[in-house]
Amino acid sequence: MPANPFNGQTDYGIGIGLRVPHYRHILAKKPVVDWFEIISENFMVDGGRPLEILDSILEQYRVVQHGVSMYFGSADPLDREHLKKIKRLVKRTNTPWLSDHLCWGSVDGRYTHDLLPMPYTMAVAKHTAEKIKQASDFLEVPICVENVSSYAEYHQSNMTEWEFLSEVVERADCGILLDVNNIYVSSENHGFDPLEYVRYVPHHRVGQIHIAGHTRYDEVILDTHDHPVPDPVWRVYEEAIKLCGNTATLLEWDDSIPSFDEVHDEALKANRFLHEHAPLPI
Repeated sequence: MPANPFNGQTDYGIGIGLRVPHYRHILAKKPVVDWFEIISENFMVDGGRPLEILDSILEQYRVVQHGVSMYFGSADPLDREHLKKIKRLVKRTNTPWLSDHLCWGSVDGRYTHDLLPMPYTMAVAKHTAEKIKQASDFLEVPICVENVSSYAEYHQSNMTEWEFLSEVVERADCGILLDVNNIYVSSENHGFDPLEYVRYVPHHRVGQIHIAGHTRYDEVILDTHDHPVPDPVWRVYEEAIKLCGNTATLLEWDDSIPSFDEVHDEALKANRFLHEHAPLPI
């Protein structure tokens, strides 16, 4: 079956996040994995152990870059020095696309290191789309923007999150990293239908999907990435695959990380949905 036509990757399949506790296992055992996703900022250095590990991984595996600090929604202009470091890493990894979050997180050069949601207005959508286009032009690689989980909303918002996401990516002519766990977390926190979200985004722009687990508290769900993928999130993923087709899928597990085999086995559960629900080629 073909992958989503936006990114054109027909064989990326299912990947997992490259995490420090698994380095030794991966390098020693050389498990069969479709691809690894790296956090770009962990490898934007001039040398040392991180790049030694990365180069060893690149000898045997495909790698896709995922960023956490371009902050397309911030009022500040893009950080050119940061972009230069990302571009050097892009050349090293040969990543077919890279992703970062549809959020803000900096003010006047001060960084919160949080992925903060934005007001869903047309003015913000235009501003954000312009910054994504600037980044894509500079980096010379396709960009997919990821929807974030959120725990508060802005009174200024005059459209839904999925309408805002759609507006941004159409104006930026970029892709979507559709995080179905984030959709579910936000839907529970804000009281909307997660399946409606999935049905109304531009499916042809979904170049990658994230799956993950979360933690439920009395009044809120937190996007903790420290549990297996729960059934409600698999249901959202199933709907996404039905609508988007065979799309590169990545399991995130970033806290209370179990053995490599347990993480990999959880990721491979996505195969059932890819095989059963992806549309046949036209």
